[in-house]
Amino acid sequence: MRKTWLGAAMAVMVTAATACGGGGSAGNGGGSSDSAAPNAAAGGAQAKAEQVELRVMWWGDQKRADKTNQVLRKFEEKYPNIKVTGEFSPQSGYFDKLNTQLASGTAPDLFFLGGNVVDYANKGVLLDLGPYVGKELDLTDMDKGMVEYGTFGGKLQHISAGANARGIVVNTEMFKKAGMPVPQDGWTWDDYARISKELATKLGKGFYGSYDMTVDGMDISLKQRGKQLYDMAGGKLGFEQADAEPWFMYWNELRKAGGVVPMDQQVSNPPGDTSKSLIVTGKVAMSLIPSNQFAAHQNLIKDQLTMVQVPRGPKGTGVVFESSQGMSGYNKTKHPKEVAQLMNFWINDPEVAKILGNDRGVPVTSKMRELLKKEASPLDQIVYDYTSRVSEATLKEPVKVSYNPPGFTEYSKLADTTVQEIAFGKKDVQKGVADFYAGVVKIFNNNK
Repeated sequence: MRKTWLGAAMAVMVTAATACGGGGSAGNGGGSSDSAAPNAAAGGAQAKAEQVELRVMWWGDQKRADKTNQVLRKFEEKYPNIKVTGEFSPQSGYFDKLNTQLASGTAPDLFFLGGNVVDYANKGVLLDLGPYVGKELDLTDMDKGMVEYGTFGGKLQHISAGANARGIVVNTEMFKKAGMPVPQDGWTWDDYARISKELATKLGKGFYGSYDMTVDGMDISLKQRGKQLYDMAGGKLGFEQADAEPWFMYWNELRKAGGVVPMDQQVSNPPGDTSKSLIVTGKVAMSLIPSNQFAAHQNLIKDQLTMVQVPRGPKGTGVVFESSQGMSGYNKTKHPKEVAQLMNFWINDPEVAKILGNDRGVPVTSKMRELLKKEASPLDQIVYDYTSRVSEATLKEPVKVSYNPPGFTEYSKLADTTVQEIAFGKKDVQKGVADFYAGVVKIFNNNK
């Protein structure tokens, strides 16, 4: 996944938990395999190799820690000369801790990053993985977009550890009650507006076709027309005021027609908060979500949900695999080769794939996705089917990689405020978008 602005925020949300260490002694043997690792004949030499110690740091809850530590123990079994110590903490304090260690030169050999990876690449603290590709690190089965996402200034500095793909979650029961067919991949935004209004009309007062996706879907809308929120290569914004206005107008008109949740309800029941979402209460039929949130929605409602691709624009869906989070090496590590081996083990080993499941999103390599898909529950099967369709579509309709721009937090707040001002009648669309764009330019210039 590459990470789009708002997809990034949703993709890295995790539950806070008490931190604990990861250590553990290495064992011998190991039946797992990864394609770029030395073959069995090298086992003896490997066992006699110089002993190496790696530190690995990530964020998450105890469940994630247990899974991650299990993977690290498997890695030690495969590479008896390497001992790995794991460190983890809740997301709330993770980056402060990492930044402190980087500043003091004591950062782990390998650490996890999210949509903020570009900030660390710009600081020059990440290991160049290029020399290890095709040797210790096999990327032949990784989606091209995932490789591009981790490449900065021509150097590979980040390996995605899990992927998501945004799409439309659909309540099939609400469509059934309305006597309407469930939408399919290939629909358009005109279809989306028509269906949303028809659902609201047929289901009656208090039911709506869709959440307002002005903010969450803006980057997708721009990509569907050959633009983007942030042009990192050019060091500038990737859109003009005129590019944003039609998108704001679309959702304002759909809201006025009754197809979209009223703004007061959207504010009190935000789509990003699964526990409060009107999707899980059966009041809204469709919304934009990352694929790793599908299970969380389905587990809170009896109605059968499914996922379909985002409606198409002039240049396709504009949706690709987005990195949920990934691994980077410290450029001062004394063991870069072993760091690359651990990354390779993470993305290519079948046992690792089975241990991790979808904890950080679906696997970033197609073989591992297919492996888990064969043993998936009916619920997970929907996610694997959906992400496979997205992966196939990106081969025909590639989309530029995009990252969080400078001042992203300020941008998000401004975008939300603008939509609310328009929805509550404080500004018309033209005035709202003009002020929004002027504010975005100011935020960007102040933070670049």
